Parts: sequence; C-alpha cells; structure tokens
Amino acid sequence: MSLLDRISPRKVGTDAVAAQASPIHEPVFATKALRKFLTCLTSRESPVLLDLGPVVGSNVSFFGEQLGCKIFVENIFADLERHIRDKKLETFPEFLASRFSEESGMVDGILCWDIVDYLDRPAAQALADELTRMLRPEGALLGFFGTAQPRDARYTKYIIVDEVNLKHRLYPSTRGRQSILLNRDIIRLFPVLRVSDSFLLQNNLREVLFRKPAWAQGA
Repeated sequence: MSLLDRISPRKVGTDAVAAQASPIHEPVFATKALRKFLTCLTSRESPVLLDLGPVVGSNVSFFGEQLGCKIFVENIFADLERHIRDKKLETFPEFLASRFSEESGMVDGILCWDIVDYLDRPAAQALADELTRMLRPEGALLGFFGTAQPRDARYTKYIIVDEVNLKHRLYPSTRGRQSILLNRDIIRLFPVLRVSDSFLLQNNLREVLFRKPAWAQGA
C-alpha cells in the first residue's frame, strides 16, 4: 500500500495548519534539478517514488497531482537519530544494508535530499548501494550535497513550493553534517549511476541528478 493510500487527510491538514502558524523563518530557494527529476518520471504510468525524508503532506499531494505516483516515505533521518540516541551508530551501515523491503529495480525515482551529508563513509556507501539496487534502469535519483560546513547542527525539511522553488525548514539534529563531499566522492558513491545534471546553487548546495543506465538491470 502506498503512502497516498495510508496517509490520513487529518494528518495532512494538521501539517498545513502547523506550517501556517509557525513563526520560524523558512527561506525559499530556487531548485534547478526538481523539474528535471519530474520530467524523468512523467514517461512512466503510475511511477513509484521513494522519499528518504520525513513526511511532508504538501509534498505528497504535489507528487500525487503531478505524477499520479505511488509514494513511499522512509525517514532515514529519524533512523539516524534513533541510532545516535541508542548509542548504536557503529551498526548503522549494517542497518541500512537491510533497511528496505522494496524489490530490486522497482523504484522509478528516489528523493535522497541531503541525508548523505550526515553519514560517515561506510553508512553512506551502504545506503547508496541499496538505493542503486532499488532503482529501475533509466530511473532517477535526486540528491543534495552541501558545499560549506554550517555553523550549527540542523536538519532541513525540504518543502516543495512549485517545480522551481523549495522552502527550507530547519529542525534540530543530534549530529551535524560530516565531511563535505567533492564531486569525485559523490560519483564514487554511485558507481553504477551516471550524472545527468549537476547544479551548484547560491545557498551552498549542489543538486545532483543521477540516472541508472538501461544496461544496469539487476545492478
């Protein structure tokens, strides 16, 4: 059952009310990769989308309206926080290697957001391997990667305003971003995938759109 089937209208409504009532400043930044990511999925009828961030009701509605897709939300940020809290961070790579129940090659698109920035190398590689496995040939993966170390430990909840704008809502995290990844480091995490587009934005984020080659069946 997809999240669109599982999520209740009451929860989405509550999120919307909370967002309107929140006094926290939520800057809006342009995104150059989101529209290209959507274009990659429009050729598929009822595509399957995997979102690695927390549930955002308005994002679920956006993708449902734009793509008529099935969307699954797997909050890896919450998993990371739980492992830190339970002092089991050393087991996180092993956890990620068996975290997903989705079959190989069944996901058309993956929203990675910036989760990789908060992982050490073994955990980041374990996650990248699983995402590559689940992505179908010619599928798309969108990831954000920081290019400057922030001053405090925060996660960012990305809220879609439209195809070219994202609202950034910060919330507390136990762990800050780890080492800043260079382009070659990002590419090495996903050796099977190819970089379709890469954009360096003014807000110290690099957006990278990956595609899985048609020949990579079973990879």
